[in-house]
Amino acid sequence: MDLTKVSGIGFVGLGAMGLPMAGHLANKLPSHIRLYVYDINQASVDQLHSDYPDRVIKASSAKNVADQSEIILTMLPEGKHVRSVYMGGDSETICSSDVSGKLLLDCSTIDTASSLAVKDYINEKFPTASFYDAPVSGGVVGAQKASIAFFLGCGDSDPNLPHLIKLVQLMGKDVIPCGGPSKGLAAKLSNNYLSGVIAIAVSEAMDMGMRSGLDPRVLAKVYAAGTAQNTICDRFCPVPGVYAEAPSSKGYTNGFKVQLMRKDFSLALEMAQRVGAQNVLGEAGLATYDGASKDPRCVDLDSRVVYRYLGGDEDWLTKIDGDATAASTLNGH
Repeated sequence: MDLTKVSGIGFVGLGAMGLPMAGHLANKLPSHIRLYVYDINQASVDQLHSDYPDRVIKASSAKNVADQSEIILTMLPEGKHVRSVYMGGDSETICSSDVSGKLLLDCSTIDTASSLAVKDYINEKFPTASFYDAPVSGGVVGAQKASIAFFLGCGDSDPNLPHLIKLVQLMGKDVIPCGGPSKGLAAKLSNNYLSGVIAIAVSEAMDMGMRSGLDPRVLAKVYAAGTAQNTICDRFCPVPGVYAEAPSSKGYTNGFKVQLMRKDFSLALEMAQRVGAQNVLGEAGLATYDGASKDPRCVDLDSRVVYRYLGGDEDWLTKIDGDATAASTLNGH
């Protein structure tokens, strides 16, 4: 669906990820397109409208969004929310509107079964509509910087792919077609499983190195130069103060909540079991995120707060500075 021929785009779900994503659309879409938005949290709707009063139109329901939009995007927490918004029992869902010929893009990270159920429902009721799973990766910071990656549940030969790429690149950077319905989600769950395992491993490795007297900034350089190099340590380091822009350096705020990592990790293990994959680190990882998501010191914070949950030292810089001051005093400086 060519954006030059579109007059309205809808966005349902203005949470920590959805709000900045919708903001990029409001800022970058061609001037003739209006953005219709809805969320159960009215404050988010009001904020976006206030930021872009000439572009953003406040909608009263998901149906109201769909009525006025040729393209509809959703960004919701769980599969039950996606099912409800698209095909719930009331008269205010997306599919209570006539979405024939429209493009529907779900950016939520949910179970593949829910996504396929929604796709089948739409195909049955509106055969000319096109529904795609398009989960994203890159966290809240990535959503704010428009650097997130999109994993599309479609193949390279899909006729809508060029239009999908043009649309989602307004909100992110990398766009990877993953091969067909629900495969974007399968890729995302696999990615988050690996990301979650790495975050625990970085936390443990940093902790053992620091307990052995190493400065975590030195350890980060070692990992970056060696075979342990990874994005989590480089840009989302669990140890506060190593990377200034990491959520850990800001009190573990403004990141990917530990409860959501616990959810995604669990979904990944369910998928692994369904397809017969063995995950020897899975149960230990899930137990860690389950515990952290229930710990009052960690709840609602970025998932790399597992470093805190596992007993890592967050006050290391004060101790290093204190040792340096003491050494300087002893040396007569």
